[in-house]
Amino acid sequence: MYRSIIKGTGSYIPELVIDNKTFSSTLFYESNNLPVEKSTEVVITKFSEITGIKSRRYAKVNQLASDLGTLAAEKAIADAEIDKETLDYIIVAHNFGDVSPNSNRVDILPTLASRIKMNLQIHNPACVAYDLPFGCPGWVEAVIQANYFIRSGDAKRCLVIGAETLSRVVDPHDRDSMIYSDGAGAIILEGSAQTERGILAHATETHAVHHAMLLHMGPGNHQENERDENRYIKMQGRKVYEFAVTHVPLAIAKALQKANIALSDVKKVLIHQANEKMDEAIIQRLYKNAGVTIPKDIMPMTIGWLGNSSVATVPTMLDLIRREQFSPHEIKDGDIILFASVGAGMNINAIVYKW
Repeated sequence: MYRSIIKGTGSYIPELVIDNKTFSSTLFYESNNLPVEKSTEVVITKFSEITGIKSRRYAKVNQLASDLGTLAAEKAIADAEIDKETLDYIIVAHNFGDVSPNSNRVDILPTLASRIKMNLQIHNPACVAYDLPFGCPGWVEAVIQANYFIRSGDAKRCLVIGAETLSRVVDPHDRDSMIYSDGAGAIILEGSAQTERGILAHATETHAVHHAMLLHMGPGNHQENERDENRYIKMQGRKVYEFAVTHVPLAIAKALQKANIALSDVKKVLIHQANEKMDEAIIQRLYKNAGVTIPKDIMPMTIGWLGNSSVATVPTMLDLIRREQFSPHEIKDGDIILFASVGAGMNINAIVYKW
């Protein structure tokens, strides 16, 4: 039986840098359509303290999510040194499809996967392309699905992409709009007979009954007319924080148990970049539950300068580390790596991987 290994990685970080000062003239409103009482300067300062975000990246006006995904995919294919026509699956994780500038309309017909396959000029009809909407954990879940295809013998090689332009679906009068950003990351996952490497185990959970609506689409905080039907990302921030800190460590522990790997053996935890304080609290809870001291540099963080690009955060981090562009972080042969994410649904997942 084959084990799934990461053959190549790629990412695309948009060139447009949006720092916190960009929002200094923004008028923020509460969900009840009333102005936020604190000054914008105070709001931005508090926001930075909580999230750790000082800047984020936005796509250019002539770029769509599928364009970003294509650029990341091209790098992953080149890094893997494979013939693109040998791909069995292209799985693209996203939330909103191709959203045009100055519009927040979702466009997923055709799928982003089909658009990216077209952009890559892959002619092989046996290369199946489909999308996976799974909230921010979408890319990790797409890797899990690709792993199933490979382990079953249905596929030898899969391209797994996470791409998003969240900057185009945010409410400009909502403080949470400063969290989100754009970007794309990709990997080539390939079957290998070297069974000591690759994906060792995973865990996935959906907590929908009580938590499904913690992240949802809703009206703007400041609607100038009652006929405004636009919908934006809305989040119950405190409840998302509490949910993540409670449940993500348990899911990671479950994956480690399935892999028969001790937390003390883990060299890197690549966790979805949602909120700096939340991610730190998750790691603290994880290690406290296991009775293990948190190692130095265990958790790379890109949110401070890249923001939250949803499905793109984890594969982007992986690519930056592999390309030695994220000092002091590195991954060596034999290292145990954890991938983990949490997001809308509410969905949680984790993968244990041996490099």
